[in-house]
Amino acid sequence: MATDKSNDLIVTFKFFKLIFMHFQNFDDLRVFNVVARHGSFASATKDLNLTKGAISYRIRMLEETLGFLVFRRVPRGVVLTTEGQNLLDATEQSFLEMERRINALRSEESGTVTVGLSTYLASRWLSPRLMDFIQSHTDIRLRIQPMLDLLDLDGEGIDLAIRWGDGLWDDMIVEQLFSCPAFPTGTPEVLSTVQAIGLERAFASLSLLHDRESSHAWADWYRAAGIEYPEQSNVLTIPDPNVRVQAVADGQGIALNDDLMIQELVDGRLVRLSDIRLENYGYFLAYRPEAMSNRSVANFAKWLLNQN
Repeated sequence: MATDKSNDLIVTFKFFKLIFMHFQNFDDLRVFNVVARHGSFASATKDLNLTKGAISYRIRMLEETLGFLVFRRVPRGVVLTTEGQNLLDATEQSFLEMERRINALRSEESGTVTVGLSTYLASRWLSPRLMDFIQSHTDIRLRIQPMLDLLDLDGEGIDLAIRWGDGLWDDMIVEQLFSCPAFPTGTPEVLSTVQAIGLERAFASLSLLHDRESSHAWADWYRAAGIEYPEQSNVLTIPDPNVRVQAVADGQGIALNDDLMIQELVDGRLVRLSDIRLENYGYFLAYRPEAMSNRSVANFAKWLLNQN
C-alpha cells in the first residue's frame, strides 16, 4: 500500500511538470505564486524559507527565461504586470490542484478524516453519536476542527464541513445532513413585549443577531412571516452559535435558533417568539468533489448521512 501511494505521488508531480510545458524553472513558478499572494518579497521569506535576496534572484531568473516581467516594483512591495497576472491565472489553480491531490494521498495513507464544524453542533449533536462510528471503524482516525464558515476548506485541511443554513452554497457539493427548521428566540421578557405590542413592532426595537455578515436568514424569516424586512442598523453579527445563544440569554437581542438548543427552551432561559419557522433550514454536509475519492472520507460521510 505504501509503495502504491508513493507511486501515486510521483505520478502527481510528473503530471504537473507536464502542465508547465516541461518548464525547467518549475520551482521558480512556485516562488512566483507565493510572492504574488504576499505582494512583496520580504513577506514571502517565511513561507519560502528563502532570503529576500534569494527570492529576488529567483524571480529575475524566471523573468529572463519567460522573456517578460512578472512584477513591477513599487515602494511597499511588488504588483503584478499584465503578463504576471495572466501567468498567475494560468498556474494558481494547477498548484492548488496539486496540493489537493497530495493532501488527499496523505490523508488516505494515514486514515485521518478532518471534519470542520461549530463547537455548538459538535457538542450538541455529533459527540453523542461518535462512539458508534469509532468502535465500528477502528482504522479511521477523526480530527474535529472548529469551524464557523466555509471560508477555505483547503487552507484548513478540512475534508468535510458541516454548516447550518439553507444549503444554497456554490463551488462545492452540498448534501442535507438533517432538517432543523429555524425560529426566532428571545428571553421571556422579550416574549412579554411581543405579546403586548405585537411581533412586528417588538422586533423593530430589538437587535437581530446574525450568524455571519452575508447571512440572509433573517430576511428569509421575515419573508416567511409576511413582514417587511427592516433596513435597521441594530444588527449584531455573532458567528459562534454558542456565543449567540448566550447573547440572546443575556438580552443582547434575538436570534434564529433551532431544536438543538432544546435544553435552554426546557429550562425557560429562552423562549420561542413565533411559531413561524424556516422549514428549509438545517445542517448540511459540504465537500470538494474530489474528497469522496478518499475511502476514509467517503465512509465517514456515508455514516454521517445515515444519522438522521
